[in-house]
Amino acid sequence: MTVVGLNHFNIAAPAELIEDVRDFYVEVLGLRVGDRPNFARRGYWLYAADKPIIHLVVSDEKDVRTLGGAAPSVVDHIAFSSKGLREFIERLKALKIQYEVVEVPLRKQVQIFIRDPAGVGVEMNFEE
Repeated sequence: MTVVGLNHFNIAAPAELIEDVRDFYVEVLGLRVGDRPNFARRGYWLYAADKPIIHLVVSDEKDVRTLGGAAPSVVDHIAFSSKGLREFIERLKALKIQYEVVEVPLRKQVQIFIRDPAGVGVEMNFEE
């Protein structure tokens, strides 16, 4: 068995937050809502080109990960390879989203760090 890449990232959020999380990834990152199988729990699949890279699901009321219970999530952030650094910064400013810029000189890379409405860290990587 060999891992060949990341298939998708799943975010579980309470029903009252799921649309805000969806809107964040659509408006800020430019992903689009696409086809999703009819699973038991509501949710969305968010696509980059033709790949559903983020899966959103409404969490169960008893899900301790989203209630800050005994087993909170330990996921810190997800990272995306990206293009269009200037346009992205302008979008963040227009949407009034706080961000941090980190330059990685040895890799000729600029990283932008933001957080989604559910608190998940998002790292956008731009090659210079």
